[in-house]
Amino acid sequence: MAEPKDMYQCQVSNCGYIYDPDKGDAKSNTPAGTAFKDLPDDWKCPHCGSSKKTFRPLAGPGSVVEDGI
Repeated sequence: MAEPKDMYQCQVSNCGYIYDPDKGDAKSNTPAGTAFKDLPDDWKCPHCGSSKKTFRPLAGPGSVVEDGI
């Protein structure tokens, strides 16, 4: 099971999709085990289509928890 620091959440309003490296992303044919940092720069959120830049880690530096979001 992935640690929260390895999971990233889309910060676009009304989305909240969480990228879990243990699951990958079937929509973009990203296999399970692919770390968020290893996703291509042009990868898009499978729910809302936003860019990779709108995601933040669930824990650790720069996380939604650390910033109280």
